[in-house]
Amino acid sequence: MTRVSPEFGDEVQAVWTLSADVSFQSNQFPKYKLGPDNEILEEIKEDNKGPPLKEVVIRETNQLTEQHKRLSVRDLASKFDKNLAAAAKLSEEAKLKEVASLDGHVLLKKLRDALEFLKGRLGGRNKEDVEKAISMVEALAVKLTQKEGELIQEKFEVKKLVNFLKQASEDAKKLVNQEKSFACAEIESARAVVQRIGEALDEQERNQNPGMQQELEELIEEVQEARRIRLMHQPRKVVDMESELRELRLQIREKCTISLNLQNELARSMKAEENMYRLYELSGSETLGSILRIQPCSDKAVELAKCSIQWYRLSSQCSRREAILGANKCVYAPEPIDIGRVLQADITSNGLKVTLTTDGPIEQASDLGIYLETLLRKPNNDFSVVISQMNGRNYSSHSVHLFHIGKTKIKLSRGWITKARESYSRSMQLCGFRGGGNSAAKSLFWQARKGQSFVLVFESERERNGALTLARKYASDCNFMLAGPDDDALL
Repeated sequence: MTRVSPEFGDEVQAVWTLSADVSFQSNQFPKYKLGPDNEILEEIKEDNKGPPLKEVVIRETNQLTEQHKRLSVRDLASKFDKNLAAAAKLSEEAKLKEVASLDGHVLLKKLRDALEFLKGRLGGRNKEDVEKAISMVEALAVKLTQKEGELIQEKFEVKKLVNFLKQASEDAKKLVNQEKSFACAEIESARAVVQRIGEALDEQERNQNPGMQQELEELIEEVQEARRIRLMHQPRKVVDMESELRELRLQIREKCTISLNLQNELARSMKAEENMYRLYELSGSETLGSILRIQPCSDKAVELAKCSIQWYRLSSQCSRREAILGANKCVYAPEPIDIGRVLQADITSNGLKVTLTTDGPIEQASDLGIYLETLLRKPNNDFSVVISQMNGRNYSSHSVHLFHIGKTKIKLSRGWITKARESYSRSMQLCGFRGGGNSAAKSLFWQARKGQSFVLVFESERERNGALTLARKYASDCNFMLAGPDDDALL
């Protein structure tokens, strides 16, 4: 039976009725807003339709990871912006939940205070029911605290995701702008190239020779005429034209042969006429690798041993000539520096000077270009040589040495014994040997440094000329001019 205190009357009976009939449909305490006098104004309804925040974050992260490799830069930037907006929305929802959680704590505290107040005034079974209600309120407070911890963790993860998406969005935008600038630069470069090519073609068309255009038009007309004849089914006329062209070619070839023979006969007759009055003549081919030799062609000529001889190089315009230092013998072997230049020799005896000139400029040997290409493919080149002179004196030993030409230095050695090894420098000199002799075309002069020089004899003229050209190229790569005495101006 219910016991009623005379002090409280019906108020305690109402509290007892609520305590006996209370039923909790969920493990969470319902969320209310209280007005004045603890009146319930409205109930905050939870929206249980949406998924939890943690699941949304995990799902979006997985989708980003799967699509990272196949998304373009622009799509990736758009995706980052969308995810950033979603993360901001989730952050706002988390703030709302945090506010609702604070309201729940306030309600729980008020309810517990009310129950404690009732507990002090009730007794018996009613007091036990109030204690059960207090324990339930405390359990709800614990659960609410746990939910708050989860909410704080979710809030931290959302904030971390927002920062990550912001950074990723900025990086994607920077990458898009960078790629766009690169593409614009390439387009501008391509436009500039196309414009330059068009201007060059226009300039070429403007500078084209009118005579060549006229010849081209005449040739086109002839071709069109030949096509017209073939279309008119007149093969006989075409055959006649072809035979006439063959006869014309044969006549032109015969006349060229006759003209060439006449020119040779005229040159021989003029040379014979000149030789009647000349005392000396030059013999030998005017090609690199040969030897030019001064020979007397008259009984009145003074012996060459009693004459003073000096060889000269003429410039390409033949306007001035330069003395070849050391070339004072009756024999001279042209070197690569003489290619394209005319050579002269002055013979002086008893106050009389005779000048001999080559018929044309010195020409390059036909096989030298291919040989140089072969040498340039190798990083280093070794040549077998014999020392003829060392420091201006004849060298008695005729043993074979190795003449090594590298990209930075030249070395002369025999086995493990090194005669000389020097890097390219201003004091180094290298040129063809100018002292005469039958082996002049195979010999070169090398001054490694001041006070140390060699005259080296190669196995062939091609090796000697190839070594000279190769060494001068490597020295030029090192910013040095490699030549003979007083030859720097020619390089």
